Amino acid sequence: MTITDADFTRLVTFIKSNYGIDLTQKKQLITGRLSTTLKQKGYGSFSEFVSHLLQTKDDAEVTLLLDKLTTNYTFFMREKDHLDYFCNNIIPDIVRRHERDKTLAIWSAGCSTGEEPYNITMFLFDYLGSQAKQWDTRLLATDISTRAMTAAKRGVYELPDTIPPEWKRKYFVPAKDGAYAVSPDVRNNVIFQPFNLMDPIKFRRKFDVIFCRNVMIYFDQPTKDALVQRFYNATVPGGYLLISKSENLSQNTPYRRLATSTFQK
Repeated sequence: MTITDADFTRLVTFIKSNYGIDLTQKKQLITGRLSTTLKQKGYGSFSEFVSHLLQTKDDAEVTLLLDKLTTNYTFFMREKDHLDYFCNNIIPDIVRRHERDKTLAIWSAGCSTGEEPYNITMFLFDYLGSQAKQWDTRLLATDISTRAMTAAKRGVYELPDTIPPEWKRKYFVPAKDGAYAVSPDVRNNVIFQPFNLMDPIKFRRKFDVIFCRNVMIYFDQPTKDALVQRFYNATVPGGYLLISKSENLSQNTPYRRLATSTFQK
């Protein structure tokens, strides 16, 4: 099944204006990932699918589209030295600031299949130790992909060798076929919620730390700049934004750079 230039433009414009994802150079990816599925669902052409999508904004079809076109690739301990900075510098700072209320506000924006927010939880539990139960460390984890969120909530993984043996013992429970499930304490520390990063950010509290790693690679520069400004407005003074090593912020970013991929308000 092929897609005409006109239908490609219509589809790309719809995705970018509603979800920020820039697929202007991804015609082959779109046809490759959608053709078989559209045939199976009874569409006779891309034009028929695109027209239906734009006219109805059908939730099921939007979900199908986003799940097929976004790559939910992540893993535990991703960019380890980046996480070391978080552990050695950021956690001590935010814990010190919240010594009285013992409540942290952390957001994993674009959490994919859940490894990142669970990873953050394990670092927090390690740092707080026996004091952890006295703190509210629950963190928000959002993604646009329904498929990724379902896997994240399930919390069952094949663990890489990078997971410390002590963590495997403390924070995981053996599951079937050699896989491991995150422990109930870790799972209950993460609040999963669908969220489109193009929407206004109106959560109840501002955040001490926002993780948004390997998400903005899908956005063009104006979209990135607008999102970073929304992140900035949703960050407490002195709070942090962590992005991935493959990304960077504009020179006119309101945040100040602290270290590789690490910024502070």
